[in-house]
Amino acid sequence: MGRIRTVAVFPTMFTLANLICGFFAIVVAARVERPTSLDPPAAVDKISFSSPRSFMKQLDPTNDTHNVMLSGWLIFLAMVFDALDGHVARLARSTTDFGAQLDSLCDVVSFGVAPGFLLVKMCPTFTYSYDKIWLIAAAFAACAALRLARFNVETGEDDDHLNFSGLPSPAAAASIAGFAILFYELRQSSTPLIYAAEIDQAVQMGLPFFALAVALLMVSRIPYPHVVNQIFRGQRSFAHVVLLVFAFVFIMSFRGYSVPVLCAAFVLVGPIRYAWHRLFLREQSQDPIF
Repeated sequence: MGRIRTVAVFPTMFTLANLICGFFAIVVAARVERPTSLDPPAAVDKISFSSPRSFMKQLDPTNDTHNVMLSGWLIFLAMVFDALDGHVARLARSTTDFGAQLDSLCDVVSFGVAPGFLLVKMCPTFTYSYDKIWLIAAAFAACAALRLARFNVETGEDDDHLNFSGLPSPAAAASIAGFAILFYELRQSSTPLIYAAEIDQAVQMGLPFFALAVALLMVSRIPYPHVVNQIFRGQRSFAHVVLLVFAFVFIMSFRGYSVPVLCAAFVLVGPIRYAWHRLFLREQSQDPIF
């Protein structure tokens, strides 16, 4: 066994930033106390982003909705660092086995443990009624670890990284964290939705079962596209760039609703397309589903 003598500093910092975001997502979610009733958390006022100082003052550490929302955004920030570290390593021509292993270890925390822990804390209605949510969260974290270990073993240097076998763990984590942002929108005192409280409770009751399905999709063989590489890699037309700009503006304008919907849609598009090809187009796949 050889000793590591040099480490690529810049890519490693991005990878560790991914880990730190996942760690703080757990810390923030841990502020949420065990629910004492079936009622959803109290309404919150919309946070103003006029200045960083006023923004931090509005984040009450005792407010469960703020903590859930902040934990969700920290997981998304971890996704940004996870997407950048590989590109930075390739640009610096410093891709190593050490970096690949470190990246997977950090991903287990940010995209396995953190969203699983957040799942328990952001569904008080389900948690109050059924203690089994801990088993679902543990299954999610375990499947994320299995998925990352399989990815390390099966992915070679000549892989084009345009498709995944099974749901990628960052996308799985995003599908859970997106609902944390949705809960913040639903619980605002100024929400225009008439049945916001009813929608809130319905989502809480269904989200753990959705998370269980997401866990199974992570360890499945259902193909998923690598969105970042397929959209941003290489040269594209001018219209493609314009479309991306308008799509980004639209998503950020309605981020409280568009982010969870898009993440859930990406999760569901895999099995829907797989079933369409197998059942309606009668295509045969040589790979097993698991």
